[in-house]
Amino acid sequence: MKSKTLVVDGTMAKRTFENGLSRLEQITEELENGDLSLEKSLKKFDEGIKLVEFCNKTLTDAKAKVELLLDKQGDLTKVPFKELDNGDQGLPE
Repeated sequence: MKSKTLVVDGTMAKRTFENGLSRLEQITEELENGDLSLEKSLKKFDEGIKLVEFCNKTLTDAKAKVELLLDKQGDLTKVPFKELDNGDQGLPE
């Protein structure tokens, strides 16, 4: 999978779920402050939407990897990951 870059505090950084989420939190705070012009707010909102899509895809990919393989009588059986209600805020799949 290609590594993408993300601008964090004016510098380019490898895009990871953690820095994507951190940047999304920063954008949310900036938008909530209401100090930005409409044009800047729209740019931040657009960046936030892209980050949400990236983070959601990353979580979906991770969920797929978490499927457990159990060895039952020499055959591998795939067991789906069971979701826990631990703060998932209804993000779209």
